[in-house]
Amino acid sequence: EVASAGVKARRDGSPRILMYGGHVIKCGMGPLLCDWAARGLLSCLATNGSGSIHDLEMALFGQTSEDVEAGLADGSFGMWEETLRIYAEAVDRAEEESAGLGAALGDIILERGCDPLVSPLAACRSSGIPLTVHPALGTDIVHPSPRLDWGRLGRASERDFDILGSQVAGLKGGVVLNAGSAVVMPEVFLKLLSCARNLGAP
Repeated sequence: EVASAGVKARRDGSPRILMYGGHVIKCGMGPLLCDWAARGLLSCLATNGSGSIHDLEMALFGQTSEDVEAGLADGSFGMWEETLRIYAEAVDRAEEESAGLGAALGDIILERGCDPLVSPLAACRSSGIPLTVHPALGTDIVHPSPRLDWGRLGRASERDFDILGSQVAGLKGGVVLNAGSAVVMPEVFLKLLSCARNLGAP
């Protein structure tokens, strides 16, 4: 039923949106999402903050995650210089270019020579498919870093909220899938659906 709805939506030119959480990337499913995007099965992807962080680390370092219990004991949990620096750089770029967070992260990953078949952020950026990022402030390892400007992060995320909102507004006849995000992405979707209806979208 889901596959048939997706095929019909693609045939009709309706949105095919995939929302997902960090574990989808952490567990190695990133290349599958890249393949789906490249084959036109998806027209928009949306993730939470952890989804973007795991994507960045898998793309640039070939691995992600850490031993949380051990890291909490010695204070090293989430304090990885490379991740914090590059993520903050993407947030600054989004501010300078008035871009969304997903686009800025995708550009930075591509510039560092990542294979777009590994990173959904890079794959979507290279194919022109929107991939939006919706962080919840204070929940991600990059947030405690003094390098990261929360005001800029919020504005970049707001731009992604608007981009995803334009997809939801045209959703009639389309498909939305959610994988691995129990809270953030469903809540973002509900707010955007309500906005779309208040703006007169069918």
